[in-house]
Amino acid sequence: MLGKLCEHVHNYFTDAAYPGTYTISNGAMTLGFLTEGQRFHIVGSALNDGVYTWHAAGIKNDDNNAAAGLQDETFVGTILPMKVPRDFADLAGEISAWIAAYGDKVLSPYQSENVIGVYSYTKASAGGAAAGGTSSPTWESVFASRLNPYRKTGALL
Repeated sequence: MLGKLCEHVHNYFTDAAYPGTYTISNGAMTLGFLTEGQRFHIVGSALNDGVYTWHAAGIKNDDNNAAAGLQDETFVGTILPMKVPRDFADLAGEISAWIAAYGDKVLSPYQSENVIGVYSYTKASAGGAAAGGTSSPTWESVFASRLNPYRKTGALL
């Protein structure tokens, strides 16, 4: 979710880039410029683009809770060390919890059901509540005011 949020706000919280040729072997790679627990963004890989967390014992996925399962490859690309603020990472966790609780309801094409002798459904309108429609809110609209301070314009790097 963290990588998806960074893309959404156009901010990967980077101030350095390390272009080069990188090899991932047995799901691991050597990155001496990262510190334990630091997140990083891989760009230019055919199989592994995304956000990960660096640990000497093994690279974790972008939410720092499971092995990343990197695909073995050699690629010419860029590694971007990230300096993600703790409150932004916490917000990613809140959004993940919101999606787990309400995601199925948001995906439903129906807004309401009225059962009085017969079934009656109301089709959700396009555009969502944030756009003046009547459909269920999305995580983007629910958390927009809290994500906006992190938003950047321009390039994603």
